[in-house]
Amino acid sequence: MESELDITKLIHRGGIFVDVEGNSPKEIYETISKKIELPEGISAEQISNALNAREMVLSTAVGNGIALPHARTPLIKEEEDQRIIVVYLKNPIEMKAPDERPVSTMFIILTNNSQLHLKVLSALAGLFRSLRFRRALEEHAGEAELFALIKELD
Repeated sequence: MESELDITKLIHRGGIFVDVEGNSPKEIYETISKKIELPEGISAEQISNALNAREMVLSTAVGNGIALPHARTPLIKEEEDQRIIVVYLKNPIEMKAPDERPVSTMFIILTNNSQLHLKVLSALAGLFRSLRFRRALEEHAGEAELFALIKELD
């Protein structure tokens, strides 16, 4: 991973939410948008609407019970406001994943430019290849455990 990209810093800024309830991506996005700390000038409704709009184009589920929701265009203006929100769902939901598995973990990506967004996707894809990392997600690993694994796999 490149030094300018620190996945742990982005996750720390976004937070980890456990047992988030909802029966559809729309419900999850509405719930989580109200729980997360947002940069000034961005509303929970804007986040929720942007994530829903993107989901309607094509599912953000990537397989292994994981989805990577994000907006089609950056909502975040400042570099220091970029974040990744880790969401562990209380009950897995169907999101038309390529492997047909229901989604139980979401990494909501909020970046201010497409270049960083692609770097984040690439870094996360690398982590998802690790069986240990995927197992940690299935067990709803907390920040310390996730960060230790990310540093080890880096």
